[in-house]
Amino acid sequence: MIIEKEAVESFNRKYRAKHERQFSWLKEELSEQGVDTEALVAQLQAFQVAIPSWALGTGGTRFGRFAGGGEPGSLEQKIEDIGLLHALNKSSGAISLHIPWDIPEDPAHIKKLAESHGIRFDAVNSNTFQDQKGQQLSYKFGSLCHTDAAVRKQAVAHNIEVIRHGMALGSKSLSLWLSDGSCFPGQQNLARAFNYTLESLREIYEALPEGWQFLVEYKPYEPNFYSTVIQDWGTSHLLCSKLGEKANVLVDLGHHLPNTNIEQIVAILINEKRLGGFHFNDSKYGDDDLTVGSIRPYMLFLIFNELVEGIRQSGGDSNAYAWMIDASHNVKDPLEDLLQSVEAILLAYAQAMLINRESLDNAQLANDAGRAQQILQQAFRTDVRPLVKEAMLRSGAALDPLGLFRELKVRERLIEERGASSQATGL
Repeated sequence: MIIEKEAVESFNRKYRAKHERQFSWLKEELSEQGVDTEALVAQLQAFQVAIPSWALGTGGTRFGRFAGGGEPGSLEQKIEDIGLLHALNKSSGAISLHIPWDIPEDPAHIKKLAESHGIRFDAVNSNTFQDQKGQQLSYKFGSLCHTDAAVRKQAVAHNIEVIRHGMALGSKSLSLWLSDGSCFPGQQNLARAFNYTLESLREIYEALPEGWQFLVEYKPYEPNFYSTVIQDWGTSHLLCSKLGEKANVLVDLGHHLPNTNIEQIVAILINEKRLGGFHFNDSKYGDDDLTVGSIRPYMLFLIFNELVEGIRQSGGDSNAYAWMIDASHNVKDPLEDLLQSVEAILLAYAQAMLINRESLDNAQLANDAGRAQQILQQAFRTDVRPLVKEAMLRSGAALDPLGLFRELKVRERLIEERGASSQATGL
């Protein structure tokens, strides 16, 4: 299925007059505050979020999975689905592949197909947290940290294979999440597990091509519940520091204990020049993988406050970091969920760009907590939806991506094409 440009334009004509009134009013209000609205809209247009190849179908939980029908059954169909998202919002112009769930059998064909939808290949992700069909040695007791050197060698080889797939597609980064750890006290020599992991990571690092980045993720628990080798941002930072300048920390918003100050972690990683990118999602209790901004939108805004400040200080732009959604959908249409997540990210980014940096800095230097809070919340409480809609309109996207998705009956048409029992590969 392809969403034609005329369908988007026809949809926008119905809502354009209302949008123009709202945008004009907001532009005037922001102008009085000294905000360059045109520059802000341009930055929103440039912001692109990578869609993971495993998020296009219902992910489910450990208790069950309820497929919604019309899910992509091949890598080609996954790229087509991301093409639908990008046609609707023009902010989903990248795909992040998970190997071996989505091995490109014909890289040239896959790359050409992605380009036809305006999509590039973001980070490629390895998988040593599952045993694959035909795999010689098991990762039941770890992969890069395993006590058996042969298992570690197998896991290293897999990561190097993933790099080769990424090179063929034009990717520039390898993303690694390691589930290695232990479930019981005494099960594992903790220091030895760390050293084995570092040794394995060094082998992978040495295989990185020039211009590549190694993104090292962390998570405090699950699937192991006593210890995880890379359990927090400090451990990830330590490993990256030992590896070299091409290694940076990947922050998954769900990979923290409850009430962790993630924005402070982000600030320190930016300060140390070790922030590589993000996996966006939301959570109530743990690694819930819920729709971005559905539970804690203010936290998302505070994270972007630090990001915008870091980008400003470095003189760079949003391309300085890797942005990706990492969510699981069981009760919502995956494509609708992704549209909502991208919008939430853009809203938080727009709100953070409204913060008066000079005023905030002065309040902080004067230890004026009340004034600092007022400055942040004024930006957060500003309805920036007209800014995001204007960016979408100028980029050729729909003023209401989810509204057009439903009006065109995209899911129903995908079910007609692929069948009601079609399930996404991977998860």
